[in-house]
Amino acid sequence: MMTVTAAAPMTSKSVQYMRAFMGLFIRDVYVLRRELFPFVIRVCMNPLLFLFVFTYVIPHLSGPASSANPTASMGGGAAFSTVLLPGLMAVAIMFSGIAAVALPLAQEFGITREIDDRVMCPLPVAAVAIEKIIFSAIQSMIAAAIVFPLAYYVPATHAKTEVSSWLFLAAVLVLASLTAGALGLTIGTAVKPQQIGLIFGVVVIPITFLGCVYYPWAALTHIRWLQIGVLVNPIVYMSEGLRAALTPSLPHMNPLLILTMLVVFLVLLTWLGIRGFLRRVIG
Repeated sequence: MMTVTAAAPMTSKSVQYMRAFMGLFIRDVYVLRRELFPFVIRVCMNPLLFLFVFTYVIPHLSGPASSANPTASMGGGAAFSTVLLPGLMAVAIMFSGIAAVALPLAQEFGITREIDDRVMCPLPVAAVAIEKIIFSAIQSMIAAAIVFPLAYYVPATHAKTEVSSWLFLAAVLVLASLTAGALGLTIGTAVKPQQIGLIFGVVVIPITFLGCVYYPWAALTHIRWLQIGVLVNPIVYMSEGLRAALTPSLPHMNPLLILTMLVVFLVLLTWLGIRGFLRRVIG
């Protein structure tokens, strides 16, 4: 009798937390639905222009410019579009994850302090931060799904994809999307709202260009210091993971190492992000 009496409030509290969590999630889905068109434009524009210029326009150049095609030898025997497809999906995941968390936080931590309304829901404050990571992960996976057909059909030579393990592909997509959201939470809570634009220029863009997006990590063999240095960049493991899952014929890192490092970055960035969120909200 005593066991039943003690378990009832605990169950009730869990249900209350779950309902509050789902309420926040549904609210964010409603906001995203209203801003669906800007979201699709934001996801598509950068990879579409990159693919159009480097995999469609340049291969069709004629005259002296055609002999100076910078992408001709970048595939290492495979079409450059095959190298680009997993990299651009990784960029879409990273940008969407960061934009979905860091940019709204800049507004919520601003003068109006909209964040106070959000943390008043009956949830632990840390759970509010976790909801942001999970919702941004959903956006990142949608972004990857949008970029895939672009990266496949826009190039003059279609990318050659072969999924060797759907389970591994799903694991990479989920871990990469959650890691991107955790990075967005870390950035959004570590910088002042008025500096968030600067962070995109001095942090996000550099780690994207050095994230093995446009070349496999193994191709850096002759630049050993750079090959070792980029290992602290989480985008490297997103790109290599999608490369191992979608284009396994290209050189890529060991799949077990990729999953391990994505889990490490996810745990580290989530811890940093939640700690920063608590400091900014409670402090």
